[in-house]
Amino acid sequence: MLERINGPEDLKGLNITQLQALAGEIRDFLVRSISETGGHLASNLGVVELTIALLQIFDLTKDKIIWDVGHQSYIHKLLTGRRDAFPTLRQQGGLSGFPKNAESVYDAFDTGHASTAVSAALGIAAARDINNEGFSVIAVVGDGSMTGGLAYEALNNAGQLGSNLIVILNDNGMSISKSVGALSGYLSNLRTKPVYLKAKKGVKGILSKVPGIGRPISGFLDNSKKWLKKMLVGGGLFQNLGFNYIGPLDGHDLPGLIRVLGRVREMEGPILLHVRTIKGKGYALAETAPDNFHGVSAFNINTGLVEPGNHKRGFSDVFGEALTNLAEANEKLVAVTAAMPHGIGLMPFSKAFPKRFFDVGIAESHAVTFCAGLAKQGLVPVFAVYSTFLQRGYDQLIHDVCLQNLHVVLAIDRAGVVGQDGETHQGLFDISYLTHMPNMRVLCPRNGRELEEMLKLAVTDTSGPIAIRYPKDDPDALGGLTHSPVEIGKAERLLTGATGVAVAALGVMANPAYEACTRLNSEGYGVTLYSVRSAKPIDRDMIKALSRSKSVVTVEDNAIRGGFGERVIFEMGLLGMNNPPSVRAMGFPDAFIPHGRRGEIMTEHGLDAEGIYRAVRTEIERHGNK
Repeated sequence: MLERINGPEDLKGLNITQLQALAGEIRDFLVRSISETGGHLASNLGVVELTIALLQIFDLTKDKIIWDVGHQSYIHKLLTGRRDAFPTLRQQGGLSGFPKNAESVYDAFDTGHASTAVSAALGIAAARDINNEGFSVIAVVGDGSMTGGLAYEALNNAGQLGSNLIVILNDNGMSISKSVGALSGYLSNLRTKPVYLKAKKGVKGILSKVPGIGRPISGFLDNSKKWLKKMLVGGGLFQNLGFNYIGPLDGHDLPGLIRVLGRVREMEGPILLHVRTIKGKGYALAETAPDNFHGVSAFNINTGLVEPGNHKRGFSDVFGEALTNLAEANEKLVAVTAAMPHGIGLMPFSKAFPKRFFDVGIAESHAVTFCAGLAKQGLVPVFAVYSTFLQRGYDQLIHDVCLQNLHVVLAIDRAGVVGQDGETHQGLFDISYLTHMPNMRVLCPRNGRELEEMLKLAVTDTSGPIAIRYPKDDPDALGGLTHSPVEIGKAERLLTGATGVAVAALGVMANPAYEACTRLNSEGYGVTLYSVRSAKPIDRDMIKALSRSKSVVTVEDNAIRGGFGERVIFEMGLLGMNNPPSVRAMGFPDAFIPHGRRGEIMTEHGLDAEGIYRAVRTEIERHGNK
């Protein structure tokens, strides 16, 4: 069946038996394909029937489906003409792991972060109304995304506007008893029958015309119905926000989904359709341990184990072990995560100190201010978060942490290029947005050993907020290279040369820079190399030394705009020299960086050892000598 589906229109002529067979084929395809490429498996296995039903009922040449986060859109991609591209999923130049309008006209809105779909869908619906257009807008939101405040801001606004909007709550975490589920399924079926809707509208119309008592009776019946639905079914929160609540429905009952969606499509106003699904459905290993198959590398289908060589010890592991060890001796130390305990390395801490571990859900803004409150009362909160998601707490960092100079520690994972998750997940802006915040300090380890030292410093130094950024990379790169003790605001000089060309490499970028500069030195060129451990405060002695060079090359895995290189140029400018050195800033351009493996992307942008070698040698030939 799957081979015959080259676009959503090919679903329209299939009967229920054929569609159910298609669902089975899709699950087999997903498990086989993702076992080879890696990707988000469990979440996609859970929405197979829901996606088929959506594409069966709605017309994607005009109707809009917005997938919250978007990591569960693989079936949508499969059925909208991208089946043959799946071997390239998340590979450089290949299929994105998230919805991407540039990739297909059927992707209505680019997503990648949680809790945004209802806002985007409501905006599209409001524009549709202003333009007097007629199409459906559907936001598919997971229960995890409902922990984000932005989702509720949008729901509140949607209820106020009253526009035709369908929000599907894909719930794979809430426990619902069979009795409640059966009753609510029956009532949902009743409430969406055309005869019921027509009768409801007719009765209200007749009552409203009865002089004196018609409107009060109509209002009384409305309130009684809402009270009864709230008591028997649930969904009171959504009804209070102005939504017509339907559900929960069995998200794997394909005939039921098609029937209800067909009726929901004809309803007016904001609709909340609550669908219950099983994450990992159809692949026993993923059903048993869905968290292990959320975002997975290539794995063995029979065992579920990651293939040898695909899982290596990373900075996250180093961080988790180090923080747990520090907590043994410091009862004030607490750890905070925003729904990422596994990926961020906090599982050991959560097991060792469950009362000092807080998972606040997908709510990074709240997490930052929550940490501010913890710090205000004398605790030492460490907020472990991916760089891309910390962006969501920008205002809270300035207003609630930095303004009060509170001792909050930010452990910023996935800094720099993340790789295969692409533009929405690259951590290329944290240096730019953190270093301009008053009172904030930013440390950048070159390897795992420096991360351990920096974490110990950050936890014990109570003079204000401090961030440590580290990538999804090898923490043991050039592990045999000795280093001096880490000091906040101090760089380490790794090499000394006489060409007049100096290199200042931030954090892990000192590793490829060291390879490049030692190669140049072996060829008879003398290059000075600084391993920069502190983006802020910056090492003033290093700046003075760099200013005496003929040319300076800075290297960072951050956007050049507002990055470390610009900071070096600014600091040297403050010295007021008559003949300052030229500065070549190496980093990422003023653009969003597509998906691909970290190493491939670094090479493409000249940030590997070979690229740095060529850049520095060019500077030597221009300004220095052997």
